[in-house]
Amino acid sequence: MRGATSAKWVAGALVVALAATACGPEDPKAGKTGGHINVLLGEPQHGLVGQDTAESEGDEVLHALFTGLVTYDTRTSEPKLAVAESIESTDSKTWTIKLKDGYTFHNGEKVDAQSFVRAWNWGANQENNAATMGFFSKIEGSDELAPGKGRTPSAKELKGLRIIDSKTFTVTLKAPFSQFRTMLGYSAFYPLPQAFEADPKGFAEAPVGNGPFRMDGTWEHDKQIKIKRYDKYPVDGRAKLDGVTFKIYKDLDAAYTDLRKNQLQIVDRLPVSALANISEEFGDRYIYKPESTVGYLGLPLESNPEAFGRPEVRKAISMAIDRDAIAKTIFNGTRKPADDFISPIVPGYRKGALGEAGTYNPIKAKSLFQQAGGIPGNKLELGYSDDGGGHKQWIEAVAAQLKANLGIETSVKPYPTSGALLDEVKGHKFEGAFRMGWAMDYPAAEDYLRPIFSKEAIANGSNHGRYKSEEFEAALSAADRATDPATSLKLYQKADDIVIRDLPYIPVFTYMSAAAYSKSVTDVEVDAQGRMDLAKVERS
Repeated sequence: MRGATSAKWVAGALVVALAATACGPEDPKAGKTGGHINVLLGEPQHGLVGQDTAESEGDEVLHALFTGLVTYDTRTSEPKLAVAESIESTDSKTWTIKLKDGYTFHNGEKVDAQSFVRAWNWGANQENNAATMGFFSKIEGSDELAPGKGRTPSAKELKGLRIIDSKTFTVTLKAPFSQFRTMLGYSAFYPLPQAFEADPKGFAEAPVGNGPFRMDGTWEHDKQIKIKRYDKYPVDGRAKLDGVTFKIYKDLDAAYTDLRKNQLQIVDRLPVSALANISEEFGDRYIYKPESTVGYLGLPLESNPEAFGRPEVRKAISMAIDRDAIAKTIFNGTRKPADDFISPIVPGYRKGALGEAGTYNPIKAKSLFQQAGGIPGNKLELGYSDDGGGHKQWIEAVAAQLKANLGIETSVKPYPTSGALLDEVKGHKFEGAFRMGWAMDYPAAEDYLRPIFSKEAIANGSNHGRYKSEEFEAALSAADRATDPATSLKLYQKADDIVIRDLPYIPVFTYMSAAAYSKSVTDVEVDAQGRMDLAKVERS
């Protein structure tokens, strides 16, 4: 999903002072320029329900079908109020959320307070096994709904949610959390209509959302998902196209070929083979800008402590990687060398924060590696998902660099998908280094720390190496409790410093958007999370 400046707060009550999205009267002629387009998509991992979507393909579709309390500016990533009229708190623990008029679900149901409470209760209940369950863990009553493996929930609703009236509800957290309002644009917090409760599985195949587009039929797996304009959406955000078909591809080269033939109108991911000439061929129809994703070399600290348990070994591996060469040679500048765990587009990023660990120094790397005792057998295997995006090429390049610079034998192991690779990592079946990537859920430094390196992220997140640090947990908690945004940010940076020291993963590069579109469309934008803003697109 894919810079950014800090959100601005009103002093005193900490009222969110975000640019509101107006919901004016309906204009039957506005935003109806018509036409239909085809765009690239990969097969979503789960059903099309916000609370069960934690990957980019499903999120791409949901972004068109749903509108949350908050959305993020396509150009700056700043949070903006969407369905919410206001989100207020005096202590960062108890929040009052008021809704705007004018939003309805695609079946005519009004979007009200119950729509959000219904959705969050479902997402928080461990019996539903929702992919985003961990995002509700900060709300009072979440432990009763998600008591853990082998235990049965003792409640059906989050006691921290209370409906005041049809347009107002309150959220009480277990402890103050300064980033709560920012995270509310994430898909986990989308609303759900009453229709969801009758048939959740059927709903996931043809969801009824509240966004600028509605489903046009049901999801045709491994083929396509069709959507069409929702004419009762508030006029200011109403889609201009009649419809969009998400064409599902497994091969990015095939998708790029279809773009060049104008059989696809927008491709928001490009094959490595296209990168050398894409700018020359597409000109200003090639989108090149920073996005939120960070690419890492993951390390299974718990399952292979003999190889990766010493921070000196991890630092040596990091220093032996020529990030600049990978960014330029493999990705033709569509990646930039990583120098922090936090993305450059998010407030809290510090240029050069990785310091020596992020600086290519093969001589010092080898010396440090040998002093730390190296790795057992002097052999290292690296795993990657062979599903496009240049993963094979950059992992092979890292393997070659580590072999040359550390004097070890290296090999690579492909997996058909990232899910297959991570399943083996989590199951302790693969104990080598592994390709890992993270795209932000919401634009906050905290989102590059807790979901990847906290203890709770071992079971409900991306802490696949099972890193554990009480010092890191304490720094996160202190940052969460701080009600002053500047103080909170400094404390998150302190947590960042701890993972920079420990290097549970090794940041290698940050992504640049590499998207292109045909001459038959205009007003194409891709946000920092890599999602197309399809409501703005028009036919030429």
